[in-house]
Amino acid sequence: MSIPTDIASLKIMAHVYKKKDVYSIFAKTVESLVDTVPYIDWVGIYMYENLDHKLVAASCFENDLRWECNGELKFPVKNANSTEIGVMVVRTKEAIAFDVTDVATLETIASAIGHEYSLN
Repeated sequence: MSIPTDIASLKIMAHVYKKKDVYSIFAKTVESLVDTVPYIDWVGIYMYENLDHKLVAASCFENDLRWECNGELKFPVKNANSTEIGVMVVRTKEAIAFDVTDVATLETIASAIGHEYSLN
């Protein structure tokens, strides 16, 4: 069980359920994951606009660790109709960092922020 990921998830879900502004939720998501989970080094949330991917929230806009990371997970962000409207990318510099519980928790987070995006 990944306790840091679960703690970050609780912080994010509290923000979601308080019905905060969607971009505030995105910012809280990236901040909570990077600040609370020691092996998560970068998080970005991209939303689809026409045919482009627009980075709407990131732990660091200047450096996305694309060339430095050893591990990357991508989670679809879907609206209430299960249509993919974006993607949440999580990167780590560690060679082996994520486990099954991380994946399940991060999927839940991506789903929650997607549903909230579609309500705004």
